[in-house]
Amino acid sequence: MSYTNILLYCRPGFENECASEITDMTSAAGIYGYVRAKEQSGYVVFCSHAPIDEETFQQHILYKDLVFARQCLLATEIVKDLPVDDRITPLLTKIQPLEKTFCQVWMETPDTNDGKQLSAFCKKFDKPLNNALNKNKLIDHNSPLRLHLFFLSSSAVYIAISHIDNSSNLIMGIPRLRMPKSAPSRSTLKLDEAFNFMLTQKEQTEHLQNGMTAVDLGACPGGWTWQLVNRGIRVTAIDNGSMNEKLMETGLVEHLRKDGFTYVPDKTVDWLVCDMVERPMHITHLITKWISEGYCVNSVFNLKLPMKKRYQMVCDCRQELEHALEQTGHYYQLRMKQLYHDREEITVVILQ
Repeated sequence: MSYTNILLYCRPGFENECASEITDMTSAAGIYGYVRAKEQSGYVVFCSHAPIDEETFQQHILYKDLVFARQCLLATEIVKDLPVDDRITPLLTKIQPLEKTFCQVWMETPDTNDGKQLSAFCKKFDKPLNNALNKNKLIDHNSPLRLHLFFLSSSAVYIAISHIDNSSNLIMGIPRLRMPKSAPSRSTLKLDEAFNFMLTQKEQTEHLQNGMTAVDLGACPGGWTWQLVNRGIRVTAIDNGSMNEKLMETGLVEHLRKDGFTYVPDKTVDWLVCDMVERPMHITHLITKWISEGYCVNSVFNLKLPMKKRYQMVCDCRQELEHALEQTGHYYQLRMKQLYHDREEITVVILQ
């Protein structure tokens, strides 16, 4: 059985952006086809005119470089009309010809209301399917491949695979983060997700050390500042509004009622974070100024996207940032992702 599809999960409402992105990436890789993307479906399928070999996929279709995809998989044609009384047998007849073993199997659905209704079915189906895969020696915990069954209904499913080094390590690409009781706002989850899933464990250890310094532009009431303080980082919070009182009691926060677009620190800080509601290119210019002038070493910020031409705006902001970073003479890593806790926005990380 050959792989003729690339299956991507995304935030419902961003199918067009996800489709444009995978079209650009496949075209650059010499993979030609067309995209199926239904509005509010939570997924996109790139249909190749020719089979896609695994090596080409692993080398050229890079999950980490996709902004709008929560997950990116190599998939077969959709399997339809699974019989109610025996779904496992027809699935095995499709999985066995792949001639692969898998470290685990994930049963997933679109992140939609219809998808959520399938979750009970997936839970019940999980154990018998795993038993069947084990019985047929298709599970090998040392395998670098993961098997995905992406259910559109209880009788229609995409069979797909991912390499553990070129995919999200989260089921459905969704993190399970709890809202901290003491955090001032739910926006705290955005920075928590950015630190945990856009930085490696090694990078977190190296770049988020106790005693470091940060500036939080547009800080109030302190959701992002809370994440920094929780890691022992001293924060200068810039905002004309009010900060959370308990956060101020930590002694790690200096609150300055100043304009986030004109404030500059007296000396270089380790981190600049920014979640201000402003035009994306305006924020991009602000960040490039901080990096170019040496006001900060690393940065995490959100770009609030317009209603139209969102993908083009991301491309324009990326080009602007890449040009500014090149001019500094230092090596930076630029990462862009629409995280689960983002809404009409994406998160950007600049790491030196």
